[in-house]
Amino acid sequence: MKIRTKMIKSLIVLTFIISLSPSLFAGNKKIMTVQAAKVIAERALVESVYGLKLRATESVIDMVAASFQANTESKTSAMINGIKFEDVNYDEKTDIAQVTATVSLESIENIDGNVLDLRNKVFRRVGFATSTPSMAGQLKALRAAELDAYMRLIKRVVGFKLESETTVNNFILTSDVVKTKVMATLSLAELVKYDWDELGDASVVMSINVKDASDILGVNIVETDEFIVVEGQGALQDDFKLAAEQ
Repeated sequence: MKIRTKMIKSLIVLTFIISLSPSLFAGNKKIMTVQAAKVIAERALVESVYGLKLRATESVIDMVAASFQANTESKTSAMINGIKFEDVNYDEKTDIAQVTATVSLESIENIDGNVLDLRNKVFRRVGFATSTPSMAGQLKALRAAELDAYMRLIKRVVGFKLESETTVNNFILTSDVVKTKVMATLSLAELVKYDWDELGDASVVMSINVKDASDILGVNIVETDEFIVVEGQGALQDDFKLAAEQ
């Protein structure tokens, strides 16, 4: 009898636990997705404030788009504090979280080891994340667009190296190769806007205030405009790869 009573009690406890399990784990996906978006936003702030190291190459052979190759790599590392989150949004239908992070600092030691007087300038950056792999494509395209924008800013602010080789035989062009190389650090870039088109390809507009950057970085940036503004692009899919597979 005692054994039977214990079994009944155990079954009751087990049934109670099972009935609670959905609520125990409810919200786990949302919490993790939002937290991931916060980390992405924090990285964006570090890249804007402390800077990032970027290496990129572009090459075109015989002026054919299918031969175009572009590779960009970035790296950043810094200790940062004081980050606040202004907007935290989560879309249950798409399982995408959007977070806006902000920070204001008096001074920092940037990625190059230089101490910068930021004069409590406020930086804001947005971060996106999802826990659904099928929804990550557009977010990856946005990150690709960010790096493309960083590369284009470096080309304008720091400069780049271009190499070209052309061969003509009997008045016929037989070979034409153009390569560009970028290897530099960049800080104080600000995100102006971001967007996706109807195909899911992303675009990012970034800028640098020429006067602020010159004063804070202690370098003379030769520009006639008040802001250096560039647009970076990122694709959802590789059209040339898809065409080759068909």
